[in-house]
Amino acid sequence: MRLTRVGTATALTLKALVRRRIVLIMLVLIPSLFSGIVVLTTSERPIRFQLASLGDQAFVVVPQRHEGLVFICLAAVGLLTAFLALDLVQREVEVNRRLVLCGYRPGELIAARLGVLVGVIVVIAAYVVLIIPLFFTPQRLALVFVGLVLGGWVYGCYGLLAGAVFRRELEGILFVVLLTTIDAGWLQNPIYYAEAQNQAIIRSLPAYFPAQLGMAAAFTTEQVFRPVLGSLAYGAMLLLAASLVYAFRMRAGKR
Repeated sequence: MRLTRVGTATALTLKALVRRRIVLIMLVLIPSLFSGIVVLTTSERPIRFQLASLGDQAFVVVPQRHEGLVFICLAAVGLLTAFLALDLVQREVEVNRRLVLCGYRPGELIAARLGVLVGVIVVIAAYVVLIIPLFFTPQRLALVFVGLVLGGWVYGCYGLLAGAVFRRELEGILFVVLLTTIDAGWLQNPIYYAEAQNQAIIRSLPAYFPAQLGMAAAFTTEQVFRPVLGSLAYGAMLLLAASLVYAFRMRAGKR
């Protein structure tokens, strides 16, 4: 892998993203919209929920609005980064195949997209984490930011995998919407988790570790080493799978 090629591919990918201004606008608008809806539809009534990563008996009591804000922010970052990653892989596939014919390696192209994706994840997470203190002050705001970044990391890698597997946009969008809605937007809500019958299924989904990290950081002072490692490992496995599938597709096109 040559760093000069990765740098060139990264610059081209970033320029293509910047030209799509509507995408950048949506990256800012959607978290604000989601947070606003939560504020308008929730109350300050205390609620009690379980944080599974801290133990079976780890329950937290916080205002409904505070829990809803942290949860919806985590879901918004996961949703946005998954769609962005999907688009980065599926767009200009033929151009990328010509680059492979010219000597680029598939790993260099996926590394460029990953670099752009990580940069966007950090920017989105930084923007979102500034929204939360407008309504309440989390106990560990810096770790909430880490949880948002890792949520974007996991779902960004899932988006890369979906983009590598599915050739057409429609199928990729359906799979991204299906998993992000069920997982990040529903099952990972601690209020639902506490009463779920098959909690092992919820713990196996991508957003589990980032959601546990974000909630624990916002409402407790407990250690969060395990959720951090779990998020990194889960994203790495998805990234490895995406890289292998993408390399196969590019080489098949070359042949």
